[in-house]
This record gives sequence, structure tokens and C-alpha cells, in this order.
Amino acid sequence: MAVNLVSLIMQFLTPDMIGRIASALGLDRNNTQSAIGAAIPGLLAGLSGAAAQPGGAQKLVDAARQQTGALGSFANMIGAAGQSSLIEKGSQILSSLLGSRDQTALAGAVGKYAGLGQNASGSLLGMLAPIVMGTIGQQQGTRSLDAGAITSLLSSQKDNIVAALPAGFANLLGGSGLLDSLGGAARTATAAAGQTARVTTSAARAIGDTGQRAAAVSLNWLYWLIPLLAIVALLIYFFARPAEQVVQPSVPTIPSLTVGGLDIGKQVTDSITNLRTTLTGITDVSSAQTALPKLREVTAQIDRVDGLLGQLSPEQRKVLAGVVNPLMPSLNQLFDKVLAIPGVAELLKPTIDALRAKLTLLTA
Repeated sequence: MAVNLVSLIMQFLTPDMIGRIASALGLDRNNTQSAIGAAIPGLLAGLSGAAAQPGGAQKLVDAARQQTGALGSFANMIGAAGQSSLIEKGSQILSSLLGSRDQTALAGAVGKYAGLGQNASGSLLGMLAPIVMGTIGQQQGTRSLDAGAITSLLSSQKDNIVAALPAGFANLLGGSGLLDSLGGAARTATAAAGQTARVTTSAARAIGDTGQRAAAVSLNWLYWLIPLLAIVALLIYFFARPAEQVVQPSVPTIPSLTVGGLDIGKQVTDSITNLRTTLTGITDVSSAQTALPKLREVTAQIDRVDGLLGQLSPEQRKVLAGVVNPLMPSLNQLFDKVLAIPGVAELLKPTIDALRAKLTLLTA
């Protein structure tokens, strides 16, 4: 089975691990989660470019060998005396591999995307660098870790990296050159992200303008609870009836759950319903090819919601997680069933892995 570095790294960064990282850096957990979701494909894109530079692949080999034990020791260093050393070493690795200009550009893009300061995002990247290099080293193994092998591995990840780039984040990196190694796929992702990024930025600005009324909004969280519970009931109603896979009654009108111009409740409902319909229609490679644009569209829709998570109150996040959590088991079963179809995994796995990760953000 083909390796997906983005998926492997995100599996290591469990919700508990992300919470510990946020606490250690003094950051909001939701913002940290969004930052990590952007930073991992951003780092891998930068490393792919570094591998193509003269002497760059050998630098990557040396860094990966130095971090072969990083995954095993990482958890013990968070919040401990060795944390500063971990961040400093990771920052030195990135400076050596990417150069200070690209390192600063990536930290700035991550910060803007997730609402973090430049210093905070720089520290986060320094903390993530050993994880990324440790995962690369683990996949290659110390005996087979050489310049050619690491270049080949990173080159094989281009589609996975592009699929994992959050909408809007690719646009922030568009002028840095960090995505150049990904070729035309990255340019397509950057162009497609433009409109989504503008919507997300406008939404964040609109919500920011209401910051002075945050206390009043938090007192009214029951306004969100009632309609979202209605969504839960509707989605469970549709997902619990396996016999009715083709014709389904129309969804009744749902009360508006608008955040900065985006009706989150309706978006999540529509996206997951469309996702289930698309997945159940995949029976072979041909139907998988037809479904791929639809899956990418759903991924972009969920990513737009993910981009607004940091603007929600804790109560609203809890209710939203209550909508998605009950649906994940059936969705994961559909994902696994589709990927088990001969020839389909090679085509759809990068997109499905990215989609799983983005849906998981809604459950935290």
C-alpha cells in the first residue's frame, strides 16, 4: 500500500497530543489544531522543494537520521525542561533545509491562517519539524535512507500534500515558492482556494467585529443548541436507514445557523449528506473517477467550516461536535468499503485521507 506521509503524521498527532502542544505553547487548542492542519502539508511541500536543490537531499538524509528517535521521545519533552531545546533544534533543522526566508514565510502563512502570532507559529513549526523528519526516517529505515530514496519518497507525496492543503492556506503560500515543487496541482489548488480564502477572511472579520458582544453571544448559546439538535435528529434519521439509498425525502427547512455569512449547520448537513450519496455510488474504478471531483468539492466545503472553528464559542464547538461524532462510524465504514474496491485506493486514498482529517477537526 502506498505511503501517505500526511496521514501518518496526523495519526501521530492525536487530539490529546495536540492539546498538550497547545498547552505547552500557551495557545488556544482550536487555533493550534488549525495551525497543525496547515503546517504539516506546508512543511512537506517545503521539504520536497529542498530535496530538489543541490545537496538538499543529503541534508534531508542527515536530518532524518538525527531524528530517528524523535517520535518515541516527543511526548516526554512537551512541557518539560527539554521543550526549549526541542523547538530550537527543530527551528535549526528548518533553517538549514528551507532557508530563513522560506522558514519565515511558512511561519507567517501558518500564523495568518490559524490566528497565531509569528513567534507562536515559528515555535510550533520548530516543535513539528522533528515529528516530520522522524516520520520520514521511520518510513525509510536507517539502512535504506539515502538521497535517492528520500527524494523519491517526497516526490511520491505530491498529490497527498496538495489534497491536504487547507483552502485559503495554499493562497497564503502562493507567492513564497514553497509550493513550486508540487507543480501544476499546487497552482490549481491555489487558484481554487482564492474564493474560499476571501469568504473565510470576510467571515473572520465579521465575527471579529462582534467581539465586544461575545459575552452576550455566549449567553445565547441555547439558540445554537436547539437547531443543531434538530440537525442531529435529521442526519441520524437519514443515516440510520440503509434500505433507502437512492431516493430520500427532501430535508425540511433548518433554522439559520450563520457565522460570518456561512450557515454552518446547513453546510455540514449538506456536505455529509452529499458525501454519503457519493460514496455509496462508487462501485469500481470508473465510478471512482466520476466521484473524485465531488469528493474534492465536499472536502473544500468542510475545510471552509474548519476555517471558522476558531471563531466559535466552546459551547458552539461542543454542539457541532455532537452533530458530527455520531456520524463518523458509518462514514468510516463507507470510506473503508470504498478503499477496499480493487484499484480505487490508488485513485481516492489521498482525497479520502484528507477528508477524514478535516471531518475529525469538527469532532474535537
